[in-house]
Amino acid sequence: MPLSMNREVFITCAITGSGATQDRSPHVPRSPEQIANSAIDAAKAGAAIVHCHVRDPETGKPSRRVDLYREVTERIREANVDVVLNLTAGMGGDIVFGPTENPMQLNRTATDMVGASERVEHVAECLPEICTLDCGTMNFAEADYVMTNTPGMLQAMGRMMTALGVKPEIEAFDTGHLWYAKQLVEDGILTGPALVQLCMGVPWGAPDDLNTFMAMVNNVPKDWTFSAFALGRNQMAYVAAAVLAGGNVRVGLEDNLWLGKGQLATNAQLVERAVTIIENMGARVIGPDEVRAKLGLTKRAPRAK
Repeated sequence: MPLSMNREVFITCAITGSGATQDRSPHVPRSPEQIANSAIDAAKAGAAIVHCHVRDPETGKPSRRVDLYREVTERIREANVDVVLNLTAGMGGDIVFGPTENPMQLNRTATDMVGASERVEHVAECLPEICTLDCGTMNFAEADYVMTNTPGMLQAMGRMMTALGVKPEIEAFDTGHLWYAKQLVEDGILTGPALVQLCMGVPWGAPDDLNTFMAMVNNVPKDWTFSAFALGRNQMAYVAAAVLAGGNVRVGLEDNLWLGKGQLATNAQLVERAVTIIENMGARVIGPDEVRAKLGLTKRAPRAK
């Protein structure tokens, strides 16, 4: 299949994530104020979309607290910069199994499993333009941790997102996740054309080699919009790869902490580097209003307290 380069590219910046990176770089934001300020800086650097998790302000550990999400979104909305808000809905589906001879003796401290309504509670409260929907179950590299998203759970969450008028960003960590996402659209649970993020190089999902990447790209319906990223050292290489393949790009400290060898990055610096790559390829970086028009998004205020 011949490549069709994207000439009108949007950048998503994934601000902090939920990985154990809080002590590996002083630039990984923890508090709502730090997360919001980093998102604002990323928007000023050229990100049209900011993808936000929240963390416990004291420990830096990932959190699902609605009050933290509300503070982050309010701070971003009150800033003198326009940006599309994208909140994660991936939390609350984590199982850490017990020993191999007694797997149902779960690690209760690390396991975080809640119902569909609780997983999207912050989305209903904050009403971002976009929220993520991880379209499958996957083993992660950490011991016996499984990211769990059953078909029933995805159907329930997808219906809630659609009813809220929040556009799901389908997170496809492997080919089967993309396959099931297409089924959700076919069944009318999600509205097409859909938005999909191709998540490359996340152990143990799709590896970030170009053959696998193009297999993913070639399975995205032609009327869908896709973006892509790779973890770590290949983050910037995938800026170029995604644009060449006809997609959009994601960078940020959720996926990569480094600007260069021995040089820890900020979110704004990663966005600036992505802008340079995109523009040097002859493409144009588009802003939040153009993204809203492209994806059919409506900017809204949160629900009253």
